[in-house]
Amino acid sequence: MAEQATVERAKRAFREAFGGEPDLIAQAPGRVNLIGEHTDYNDGFVLPLAIDRGTVVAARRGGSDVQVYAADFDEEDRFTFAERLGDAAPGDWRNYVRGMVAMLVELEMAPQGMQLAIAGDVPQGAGLSSSASLEVAVGLAVARLAGAEIDLTRLAQLAHRAENEFAGCACGIMDQLVSARAEAEQALLIDCRSLDCRPVPVPENAAVLIVHSGVERGLVDSAYNERRQQCEAAAAHFRLAALRDASLEHLEGADGLDPLARSRARHVITENARTLAAAEA
Repeated sequence: MAEQATVERAKRAFREAFGGEPDLIAQAPGRVNLIGEHTDYNDGFVLPLAIDRGTVVAARRGGSDVQVYAADFDEEDRFTFAERLGDAAPGDWRNYVRGMVAMLVELEMAPQGMQLAIAGDVPQGAGLSSSASLEVAVGLAVARLAGAEIDLTRLAQLAHRAENEFAGCACGIMDQLVSARAEAEQALLIDCRSLDCRPVPVPENAAVLIVHSGVERGLVDSAYNERRQQCEAAAAHFRLAALRDASLEHLEGADGLDPLARSRARHVITENARTLAAAEA
């Protein structure tokens, strides 16, 4: 979860933006993936864990519209449910917030009016899922303001939809699911087809050290969507629903498959096996 200083920063931002105190605080962590790369959107297995950085949302119910203040950018947003919620510019933080609100409006789990102040300490563009952390924290805050209890796996599915449909990134569900369901001192083995999650203890004598390379990364403007299309093309070539169902034997008879798509498929097949072995180890 986010450090206490980030919680206090969100509360302070709320008082300065809207006056008074928030009704509640919601937060969700960022994540790092130990193993299982490019397997989630192929219905495979991943083994991520939550980190000690996250997003905090200070929230209050009231008014007739949604008012949002992002402390990290010193920017605001304001909209009503009657508006088209996905009109923010590509890559804008507003897409993630509007997307989550739209998801909960569909389920009648959002109050008509609310104020949200957001602060986070997940480095952005560092591959630590600041966007998923934002989506899950906003979703929790909005549902709780409406007095609704929401299943955490369902919340992750809504956050996944918001990222796909509003932010324009065809990502898998790993980031949102671990942000919603992670447990302290545990990695989380996720079956991205069934969405079953199994906590995997991190050994007491182990530490996870995250080193920032200094290179910023954004899924929407990277080759991520292109790679997903290559994996889908490989699965279609094998007449499979997803590469989760492929084996090395499929590759042996993959005549006519584009060499790059074949390489993508080989990675997914072998990476799924490595991920399951790592969890058992």
